Amino acid sequence: MNHVASPVLFENAAGRLLADPVGFLRATWSPGPRTLADTQALFEQMLRGLQQQRWSRILINQLAMPPFSPAEQQWIARTWLPRAVAEGGYRHGAVVVSPDVLVRLATAFVTTTVQGLPLVYRSFDTEAAAAAWLAQQPG
Repeated sequence: MNHVASPVLFENAAGRLLADPVGFLRATWSPGPRTLADTQALFEQMLRGLQQQRWSRILINQLAMPPFSPAEQQWIARTWLPRAVAEGGYRHGAVVVSPDVLVRLATAFVTTTVQGLPLVYRSFDTEAAAAAWLAQQPG
């Protein structure tokens, strides 16, 4: 599968956000340290990207990511996710999971809080598998 270069929408210490030409956002988490403000800025750009592109799907690559802090977990689960669904139309998240068990546990806390929201998360070992699944989901 040929990968077309995607424009960078946003980048900071937390990660990089791209607009995939297939019709979804690609968020790749950075391996280095980050602050809660860095994480919030990246997530706010994800919400803005969903709104501007009128997309409902995000591929989240966590292969190199340090675990979410408890403050990040709480903010994502209680503040950002409900807003992303209500204001951004977020419906499908494909997560390329880290081999680090602490990252997996921190992410599981977030993804299990979506109960009651019209949002589906699936976990994958590779970006290719995640992208293929997202491409099959409604826009």
